Amino acid sequence: MKMKSFKYIVALPALAFAATSCSTNEQSPGVEYMPDMYRSPAVEAYVDYENLDELSVRKPVEGTIPNTGSSSDAWINFPYPYPNTTEGYEKAGAELKSPLKTTEASLAKGKDIYTKFCQHCHGEKGGGDGGVVTNGGYPPPPAYNGPLKNLEEGKMFHTITYGKGQMGSHASQLNKKERWLVIQYVKALQNNGTNPDLVKEEAAATAENI
Repeated sequence: MKMKSFKYIVALPALAFAATSCSTNEQSPGVEYMPDMYRSPAVEAYVDYENLDELSVRKPVEGTIPNTGSSSDAWINFPYPYPNTTEGYEKAGAELKSPLKTTEASLAKGKDIYTKFCQHCHGEKGGGDGGVVTNGGYPPPPAYNGPLKNLEEGKMFHTITYGKGQMGSHASQLNKKERWLVIQYVKALQNNGTNPDLVKEEAAATAENI
């Protein structure tokens, strides 16, 4: 019995040594015994593990408004009050006005957004002759200096939010501030490249300080 026990005592360390030296990779720890004991698996964010006790992140309660980090931009995440109906579209046109001042800087931002999200359909100058139309053969949208020349900014915002006709919603791509910025540039396209609401940078800065 003693000899048999001695063999086991010698064999176990030898087996452990062999297990740890199986790999030719110098960085490898060899065969790991119960690795989860010292290397616990990470729980991924926003993953439903089909167990309420293991949800890594829970959804916020209904009606929660995301924090923009700036009190002046809090309105960006406020609920949109106009429904996706014909009545809502008309009411937005009559009541909804941009909260942003139109400056050269904001027009430049609006143009950048327009180039990335609108130009492929509406065209560089808003003539409804973008690449999707000329190359793809899709129906052209109305021109900004034609049928849409007098379209109210509230209706534009409503359309960007919900979509209308062939145009889909862009609410997931553009937040409310970005929608108003691109509308500033569209209003310039409606008026031969000049937005009628444009104010000088100095005047805008003065107004901000009042």
